[in-house]
Amino acid sequence: MLRKIVEINEDKCTGCGLCISACHEGALQLVNGKARLVSDAYCDGLGACLPECPAGAISIVEREAAAFDEEAVKKHMETQGLQPETLACGCPGSSVRVLEKSQDCSCPSGTPVASQLGQWPCQIKLVPVNAPFLDNADLLIAADCSAYAYANFHQDFMKNRITLIGCPKLDNVNYAEKLSQMFRLHTIKSITVARMTVPCCGSLVNMVRQAVVNSGKDIAVNVVTIDTDGKITATTLSHK
Repeated sequence: MLRKIVEINEDKCTGCGLCISACHEGALQLVNGKARLVSDAYCDGLGACLPECPAGAISIVEREAAAFDEEAVKKHMETQGLQPETLACGCPGSSVRVLEKSQDCSCPSGTPVASQLGQWPCQIKLVPVNAPFLDNADLLIAADCSAYAYANFHQDFMKNRITLIGCPKLDNVNYAEKLSQMFRLHTIKSITVARMTVPCCGSLVNMVRQAVVNSGKDIAVNVVTIDTDGKITATTLSHK
């Protein structure tokens, strides 16, 4: 898949090892006195190592690379005698997991409201293609802004669905390849795309539809368009 990943200029690398400590996934090692990416699947491409390099030898490039594989990272770190405390985005709360539904929350209003987010992470860029919660899932693929525009987003869209969010314009990435892999690897029961009326959201719909075609699966895609004032302006249903 085409994605962002670290690249090391060995001519600039001084072998100080600071990037090794900064890489929470264990993707970097010193080999013959130079930092080296030992596996594409261990690198999340977010660049926590970049600011630690005093020689400016590390950069982020976009190239064909294996998808970030959190399970492979865990096994790799176990063989190295390391504890994988931080993954994916460099924070302890980034590991893949299913979330328990709560009937209460500490809301400022005092009115109990249950979150309908069923899994973590939810960013398309961070969800591994082999995440187990994708099996037999009804998917909600939502533009970032949609949940802020539509007041009852959790109950009307997220409930009983696995939620993946992203913004093609801000993320500057084509999700079609990654989504294609997800659809091929898992049985997806249905897909609902929640988009805004703004033009940039149209590419999200196109990516999802292209991913369905690429996967070779026949998956219904329901597109819900939300206006900036929070009103649903259109709902369309299509197949591949």
